[in-house]
Amino acid sequence: MTNVLTEHRPEPSVVTRARVSLAQGFNIATLGPVLALLLAGIFFTIESDRFLTGPNLSLVVQQVMVVGTLAIGQTLIILTAGIDLSNGTVMALGTIVMTSLAVNAGLNPILTIALGLLVCAAFGALNGTLITRLRLPPFIVTLGTLNIAFALTHIYSREQTVSNLPEALTFFGNTFRLGQTNITYGSVLTLLLFLIVWYVLGQTAVGRHVYALGNNPEAARLTGINTRRLLLGVYTIAALIYGIAGLLLVARTGVGDPQAGQTDNLDSITAV
Repeated sequence: MTNVLTEHRPEPSVVTRARVSLAQGFNIATLGPVLALLLAGIFFTIESDRFLTGPNLSLVVQQVMVVGTLAIGQTLIILTAGIDLSNGTVMALGTIVMTSLAVNAGLNPILTIALGLLVCAAFGALNGTLITRLRLPPFIVTLGTLNIAFALTHIYSREQTVSNLPEALTFFGNTFRLGQTNITYGSVLTLLLFLIVWYVLGQTAVGRHVYALGNNPEAARLTGINTRRLLLGVYTIAALIYGIAGLLLVARTGVGDPQAGQTDNLDSITAV
């Protein structure tokens, strides 16, 4: 009689499975868009010798920095298997709070920026609370808060654009010279924000927990992750990032516009 020994291999942790699943999804899901982007880049480079020049690339970054910043926040939400439809209107509400309090109420613009960011973060906390405590679907919750933020924006602004902004609110629209290229401070802020989020997601325990939560919430909970607190934190931080996007929008346009951001939710989802 022969004894057959079988090697016992421990089951991979939920965090490991989440990262493997994400890597597999990345390889499959992004191959097509990346290839299309490369082909488009090659085509436009052939068609115009100015396409890959510094000034043109700087202009492209300036045009996408608002949606790109919104997409950074949306990425955090999507990694948890959620979605945020309210980000555009929450951003618009933040811009109106920042600009109206500075211009109409005469408050210090640094304080109004902080208050605008706080309002955005409060909406994120509201989203997270409704999702975690009432167990409502993110789609339904954020669709509701989209309309709440939209209504508050128009009521508070009286549907009037706020102009004549102080310098502090438009600082990130200013440029500095790098070689032959003018680069806005807002573009630098977007890049720094991207690098910070990339590092947190890829190199820290918090990032691994976010991946695990999106892959299997119940398994993540059983491993000791406080899934409710983590999800609440993700929605709050994402909304804070939406507020930063609002500040960049104000800096770029020079006004607080209550009509802003109405389609940016779909644009940010597409970007992700």
